[in-house]
Amino acid sequence: MSPMIQPTPYPEINVVLAELIAGMQAILGENLLGVYLYGSLAAGDFNPESSDIDFAAVTHEPIAEVELSALQAMHARIAAIDSKWGYELEGSYFPKFSFRRHLTADARHPHLSRGGGLRVEFHDADWVLQRHFLRESGLTLYGPAPDTLIDPVSPDEIRRALAQLMENWWTPTLTDPARLDTPEYRAYAVLTMCRILFTLEHGTVASKPQAGSWALKFLDAGHSAAIHKALAWPADPHSADLEEALALIRHTTEESQQYLVDD
Repeated sequence: MSPMIQPTPYPEINVVLAELIAGMQAILGENLLGVYLYGSLAAGDFNPESSDIDFAAVTHEPIAEVELSALQAMHARIAAIDSKWGYELEGSYFPKFSFRRHLTADARHPHLSRGGGLRVEFHDADWVLQRHFLRESGLTLYGPAPDTLIDPVSPDEIRRALAQLMENWWTPTLTDPARLDTPEYRAYAVLTMCRILFTLEHGTVASKPQAGSWALKFLDAGHSAAIHKALAWPADPHSADLEEALALIRHTTEESQQYLVDD
């Protein structure tokens, strides 16, 4: 099966994606089942100034050590090409049986971090949300449509996953806010909270800009300044201050706790 020729409106990104697919095909051969875009490129609100390229690759069988080594070398080569987009790839590789259903607590798969290398890492509850997005809105670069490979994700499953993500990752910033030191990360945190609150309310997924616009209408006006600043980032470098970001994280923590499931 051939990959899409022009999968995005951005020629430079299409060149990088063509390199990515060709490299995967050369290394994985018949083990490669599908490759998909999700995130802002698939949602239609990509911002060349701040967005990255989110992808998911699916294989028939788990990736062998020799394949992993070759993929690591491939990603290092793509990151070094004369294009910023080679450095902006972020994605994971899943065998089809793990891609279909929710990940277990000890699920570890090869993951490429934005600007980093390919490593086998734990995939947390956030991947329940990403699976839903991929199933409903994922852009196929290669292989069958993603909804043929992913089971439906119920609204309550999404809510529970986000509550777990808040507990494990975001709520600890209330007592140790070191991750919020940079304006860029505070903008990311504010829009992520808007997205989580939107999903808790509606049981479905919105992009960060869509969720930010919704939050301006329906959240307490005390959060409006932080949201306006986050939506304007990076064109306007005046991101939310620390207390504004923490206030929204605190509110989202409180709203999410009703969906936590006791072990």
